[in-house]
Amino acid sequence: MPERLERLLTDLGERSDYDAASQCSRCGYCEQSCPTYVATGLEAYSPRGRNQLVRLLIEGKLEDPQTAREALDTCLLCSACTTTCYAHVPTADIVLEGRRLLREKPHWLASFLSRMMIERPGLFKYIMKLAYVGKKLGVSRLARNPLRWIGLRGLAEADAHVEDVPLVFLEERLPQSGKGANWLYFAPCGPNYLFPRVGLATYSALGKLRGEGAPLQNGCCGLLAYNYGELKDARTLAERMIESAEKTPGAPVVGDCSSCVAFLKSYPQLFLSDADWRARAERFAERVEDAIEALNVELDAGEAVTYHESCRACHGQGARKPAGLKTVPLPESDVCCGGAGAYAFTQPELSDEVLRRKIERIASTGAKVVLTSSTSCLIQLARGLRKYYPAGTVRHVSEFVDEKLPRGNP
Repeated sequence: MPERLERLLTDLGERSDYDAASQCSRCGYCEQSCPTYVATGLEAYSPRGRNQLVRLLIEGKLEDPQTAREALDTCLLCSACTTTCYAHVPTADIVLEGRRLLREKPHWLASFLSRMMIERPGLFKYIMKLAYVGKKLGVSRLARNPLRWIGLRGLAEADAHVEDVPLVFLEERLPQSGKGANWLYFAPCGPNYLFPRVGLATYSALGKLRGEGAPLQNGCCGLLAYNYGELKDARTLAERMIESAEKTPGAPVVGDCSSCVAFLKSYPQLFLSDADWRARAERFAERVEDAIEALNVELDAGEAVTYHESCRACHGQGARKPAGLKTVPLPESDVCCGGAGAYAFTQPELSDEVLRRKIERIASTGAKVVLTSSTSCLIQLARGLRKYYPAGTVRHVSEFVDEKLPRGNP
């Protein structure tokens, strides 16, 4: 069985995972904030239903524990319920603990990828480039059905969802070092391997607003390993991230994928049993900023632009849309789009149900551009707009802000 955290940081302080789940009073106030409950009406797909299932799993009171798997696997981990809940019960963390209880071992593909990122990062990048060449040549399209047949449906769906891929990664296009940096740029895997234009825009905009900066020499933040049961690998990657940042003391660490940035801010939870690393993780987390926090400029985007709030920004970090950015109001702007990392690939039907509702809200504004701040949102919204609202396009907020900022400022 994969390792569990067993203790969580909650609004009531550090608690065991069982005590955290027990904080849920089952009042049901959270249910209408939960996209999967709204889409299905199933009690087991509600936050209180999932918290109760994890509590029963820990107590050993489920006759067949695997009956809880579908309910827990279909959670988006968006944390909208935590924002709504008066007690701020950390349902996403509790659900992940439940998933770890149900797995006999970590997900093999996630384990393989995290191990490669730790032990053979050069080989990982080489394999990624080979895969991208195959996609450019159309080979990956031919592989989709075979992938589904051998149980790798998620990879097949991922290939179908992502339209284009870069052959030059972001880290190859950024400066390799910088002296006297006022800020450090953390390159998440999404901008690095899928959307280099996003990272370049963030880096450029930060330079205009804050002066000299430098790339943080980082690898993966560990979120993939954390979500799929490899806590040891997640800690190793977190330690490397912290050590890299400590080489430039005090400088803010700015990232442009809200999911990864939220995870960086949660690093202390990985080290609750290690006083030294916990203190280092807390100091590091205090330095971390989401790009939407760092790029808070006065800017009127006009009537053609609206804003979708990434779940891991607004619910995971409490970081809302940049206050100075004026856009067309989007109904349910903080409701999940159904991307949720790999969720759109592993739960395509339910993900699409959530996505349709989001695209309907976007279309209702009449906007032609929707801005967001997370890699999975960029992928998911692009697919949804192509399918349900072709008049619209999606962009990362960094790209939009960088274009509007005057050159050489300051």
